[in-house]
Amino acid sequence: MTPDPRFLSQPSTFWANVRAIGQAVGYTVRGEGQIKVPTLKEIADAYKKVGLRHDHIVDPQGSLTTTGRTLLDYFTFRADKLNTYVEPRLLNAAQARTLFKEHRARLRPSCPLPMNKQKGKKKAPAFLTGLVNMLIEANSPGFKCDYDPRALTTVTKDGAPLRTLARRVDGAFPHAVNPIAVWEIKEYYYTTTFGSRVADGVYETLLDGMELEELREHEAIHVRHYLIVDDHYTWWECGKSYLCRIVDMLHMGYVDEALFGREVVERLPAIVQEWCGIARSEGSK
Repeated sequence: MTPDPRFLSQPSTFWANVRAIGQAVGYTVRGEGQIKVPTLKEIADAYKKVGLRHDHIVDPQGSLTTTGRTLLDYFTFRADKLNTYVEPRLLNAAQARTLFKEHRARLRPSCPLPMNKQKGKKKAPAFLTGLVNMLIEANSPGFKCDYDPRALTTVTKDGAPLRTLARRVDGAFPHAVNPIAVWEIKEYYYTTTFGSRVADGVYETLLDGMELEELREHEAIHVRHYLIVDDHYTWWECGKSYLCRIVDMLHMGYVDEALFGREVVERLPAIVQEWCGIARSEGSK
């Protein structure tokens, strides 16, 4: 999922309102299992309840201000994307296993295919990570890739560290030092609850994105940043509010693209070929 240009470059106050409204009004239509679009009355009532002004959203005549219209347009866009584009692409464990096996048989990969951290009958390949690795290998012949960096991501200048990220990422292309792209993979097949570990994963990506934004703004170096997530039950049944936060992060500029479930098969080949084009132009492998 790529960001909608209409909502990029919005000021911090816009996102402050998005978050405040989400907290006050909620994220889902109760009983329908869908992402909601808050009404003007819900927003006004919620702001009044917590003692916040809302005249920057609705004028005294009851009409939307420019900010109010942009907020309603964004909530409508976010709900439609999640309800009609993201939800159908999220997979359960059985669907992910089938997709993984199809690609392993067709691509015959030599890249790492790690196992998940489950035990007993649930122990199996990490299906989403394996798909990501296979698709990167298949679409970047001749290029190296660090599928499991055991080091912090570092960007250098004249051979010395310019920035080093606070935490390790799940993958870097071609290397963890001066990468063209880095990514995080959040796959939760077999998980039965939406615990703090899942929520923390979203905030970790936010932290990475903020550090990469600072690098882009102050040093004009763009390291592409991707968030790749799956499991229908975890994200759709239990974590719709966090899906909303991921779409918000995407439009705040902290993630270049978010890939949901089956979307890795649809989008990753083109994304990796773009990385290869950049690597060729920079003379790196």
